[in-house]
Amino acid sequence: MRCALVIPSWAPEDIFSSKTASSQINYWQPLGTLYVAAVLQHAGHNVRFLNGAFTTHEELLTEIKRFSPEFIGIYSTTFGWDKAKKTAGDLRKIFGKHVFICAGGPYPIAVQEHCLEDAGKDIDAIVTGEGEFTAIEIIERIQAGKSLEGVLGVIFRDGERIIKNPPRPLISDLDSLPFPAREFLGDANLYIPPPATYKRKPVAVLITSRGCNRRCIYCFQIDKERKTGIRYRSVKNVLKEIEHCIKQGYKEIKFIDDTLAADYDRAMQIAGEIKSRRLDFTWFASACVNQVDKPLLKAFKDAGCWAILFGAESGVQKNLNTIRKGITLEQTRNAVRWAKEVGLQVSTPFLFGIPGETFEDGLKTIEFAIEINPDIANFHAITPFPGTYLYDNLEKYGVISTKLTDFTYQGAAFIPYTMTRDEILKLRQIAFKKFYSRPSFIIRKLFELRSLHDLRIAARSAKSLFWLWVKSKIFTYSS
Repeated sequence: MRCALVIPSWAPEDIFSSKTASSQINYWQPLGTLYVAAVLQHAGHNVRFLNGAFTTHEELLTEIKRFSPEFIGIYSTTFGWDKAKKTAGDLRKIFGKHVFICAGGPYPIAVQEHCLEDAGKDIDAIVTGEGEFTAIEIIERIQAGKSLEGVLGVIFRDGERIIKNPPRPLISDLDSLPFPAREFLGDANLYIPPPATYKRKPVAVLITSRGCNRRCIYCFQIDKERKTGIRYRSVKNVLKEIEHCIKQGYKEIKFIDDTLAADYDRAMQIAGEIKSRRLDFTWFASACVNQVDKPLLKAFKDAGCWAILFGAESGVQKNLNTIRKGITLEQTRNAVRWAKEVGLQVSTPFLFGIPGETFEDGLKTIEFAIEINPDIANFHAITPFPGTYLYDNLEKYGVISTKLTDFTYQGAAFIPYTMTRDEILKLRQIAFKKFYSRPSFIIRKLFELRSLHDLRIAARSAKSLFWLWVKSKIFTYSS
């Protein structure tokens, strides 16, 4: 069957301020969609991947029409749902009932049948969990002219009725999946993380595990009850994919596990295997501050890791306890110090608008960021995406925007009872100004310039910093 997997068209300004987009924009390789593409291709289907990040809506429709698919899968985040609906509606006008349109991704998984209620007959079904094997079964039923009733992990439209099948169990043997079909990406150099978060191009993203055993109130997981915890790929399988990426020409890998160090011994083994095989690539990972020590970070560095992200989130312990982060300020201090000592660059995101947080707490967070002095600090507004504990218990903590397009980390979709929206946006601006305008920070970064690539990043950062100073309300509530 001809299967089109589609990411609706979007522009950087849909997410970021137009004044700072050049220093924030990133194009992730869409691993979830590429996994589905690989599974469908292995099953013998004719697959086409179309990414609206690099084309207009009209051009996207033209390409899909030219391919003339029988099955269309549309990916949707929360803030992208309106675009997903529009894409589905325009495709329905083009193909009528001759194509089966299905939606998947974080938003459909979170709100389930409400997507079908909202989209009307433009969307035939949604996938409510991991899509690899669900997509195959959907297509097999379509080919056989059979109903989707009983297909686990699917909610579908049957005439005027919406039928909700039971959820599909999560995939336990991740090694059974083929590697993501990165060959569908075209020019791999288009897919780059934010500036200053990579050293070499092209950059592949790779995930060695799925799920999380932590319970942060703002985090969305398919397994909301955390019954299955973390599902790990074998070290052998991970190394095989790394070598596969290198053969495809990738020079750097960004590991996007929630924390690569959740299993300490496994993380140490992966680093050891990378080093012993002398694999020529640089890499970037994320880890939780209470799961690392100096020996592990040194092993990462020795294996080619150049940077690590620690979710610091707040400089106030009360706030960390509120979001159930499970860490202490001292653990963050230690992790950042150890990483610097072994030669890793450090990135630490922080959140404003945490339930119960005050403006004064936010100022303390800024001071904490300056104290630990990472190489990169990001300051976001906490965003309770549908499906998170915070979203499901909003009445306890604050109020939320009704516009899905506000659900990015750049605005302030959620306002706790203890703050105002203007205070959250003001804190973000103060934070970026104070952190990045320090003479010591600027001088250090100038001395670190080593290449034209570094110079370009510095120029973009300087431009964003300029707008932070001259424009009093650069962070707006709605993009």
